[in-house]
Amino acid sequence: MPKFFNIAGPCIPGDHYMLDPFRGINAELMDLIDSKQYFVIHAARQSGKTTLIWELADSINAKGDYHALYCSLESVVVFTEPEKGIPEIVKKIGTSIKKQGLPQGFAKEADYTHISDVLNTSLVDYCRSLDKPLVIFFDEADCLSNGTLVSFLRQLRDGYISRGKIPFLHSAALVGMRNIGDYKAQVRVGAETLGSMSPFNIVKRCFNLRNFTKAEVAELYAQHTVETGQAFEPEMVDYAFEQTQGQPWLVNAIACECTEEIIKKDYSIPITRELAEQAVHNISRDRTTHITSMIERLKEPRVRKIVEPVILGSGDINETTDDYQYTKDMGLIRDDRGKIEPANPIYAELIIRILTWCPQDSIYRTHEEYAIPRYLKDGKFDMSFLISDFQQYWRENSDIWKKRYEEDLYQYTEAAAHLVLQAFLQRVINGGGYIIREMALGTGRCDLCVVHDGYKYPVELKIKQSIKSRTGIYEQILKYMDKVGSDAGWLVIFDKDTEKCWDEKIYMKEETVNGKRIVVAGC
Repeated sequence: MPKFFNIAGPCIPGDHYMLDPFRGINAELMDLIDSKQYFVIHAARQSGKTTLIWELADSINAKGDYHALYCSLESVVVFTEPEKGIPEIVKKIGTSIKKQGLPQGFAKEADYTHISDVLNTSLVDYCRSLDKPLVIFFDEADCLSNGTLVSFLRQLRDGYISRGKIPFLHSAALVGMRNIGDYKAQVRVGAETLGSMSPFNIVKRCFNLRNFTKAEVAELYAQHTVETGQAFEPEMVDYAFEQTQGQPWLVNAIACECTEEIIKKDYSIPITRELAEQAVHNISRDRTTHITSMIERLKEPRVRKIVEPVILGSGDINETTDDYQYTKDMGLIRDDRGKIEPANPIYAELIIRILTWCPQDSIYRTHEEYAIPRYLKDGKFDMSFLISDFQQYWRENSDIWKKRYEEDLYQYTEAAAHLVLQAFLQRVINGGGYIIREMALGTGRCDLCVVHDGYKYPVELKIKQSIKSRTGIYEQILKYMDKVGSDAGWLVIFDKDTEKCWDEKIYMKEETVNGKRIVVAGC
């Protein structure tokens, strides 16, 4: 069977196209293991963590200096209290030992009445019986919660500090989506704390797996070309990297969608940028497990505190907080030379699609008069007409949507105006166009470019209190117009002053600046 692009679970060398899972950190990992260190490997979902540690465990066992064990703790997530969670961890280790062919005998005499010590004692007894030192990779370690997590980490620490006299794990890695610092934030619930017994001071190093480079994306796609003869055009590779920023799952998903779903494995057809654009559209539309995970993260208050200012382009984010690091570790945002923005254009699109689903659905069902053909004149899009319709819609429905966003699971109340306007524009995609979004904290705005039938319509969204000067905002919109190559631009300004009447807030005027047309609309 030919290889294929993997979008489900760890990569298997014989089945999947794949890059070196270590990507330059193999020597560092082995140095830590050889020097008996405990460490952390973390990265966003479906970034290659499990593939990496499976490969590492296999290579260690093949070399023969240590016994290496892979142990996933994902199934233990349902057990929040140590009375149930710790026995499950001990049993999970025993099952993993059996499946992977390591020497038997783990936890033969485990006493589960001693919850605070049974994991430690079982590991001590097992390590004492082995002919070689034991290394364990605990995958999905960040799934553990509450008392189970506290007890698990304390028992690891107890074994670590005593191992000079009592046999214990030679080396161990905690693997998951989050950095070890966020484990600490997770267990700070009321009076429950790790206190002086915190295991975090025993961790030598935290590795964050990086995304693919553009050269690595090209290398991955070239493996398919070698096997099938089907070419990936250079423009397609450039586009795939631009849209994904090298996120491994997205890189594979675009190639999989192109080769298997769109052209149905017809290897005589080259993979073009146009096919990749269709693939990105399909990925953004479909609710895969990867996308569903993002939906769940956006509901979390700590994520909303970071993502909402990014949508607005303004607000305060303290980059030293656990919430910021958590959102970054989840792979939702990135810091691009001091500019905090969505991790890649596909995620930017998905964030808005997820958060605008309700208003989109409402507009479709209850406002047939706002159908896309209404705004088409001589084959071109009348953006001013659409925005004037939105002004009236927002005037009539703003209180409803502010309340809806305050009460729903997402609660992105501050961004309600931005989101409802984008829901209004989103119908353009269903009418044969698409939207390019640029969101970043600190810009004081959100830039959109509606593309329809080859024409580009740049739209800039701002909140009135973030405007410092009229000259400054004209410079911003002119710069964006120049970037997308348009002689006309639309600036939408939301006025949140509740004391003002709507007749003062709503206006539309057109100005010519540096020979270019700027339409300013108040909401």
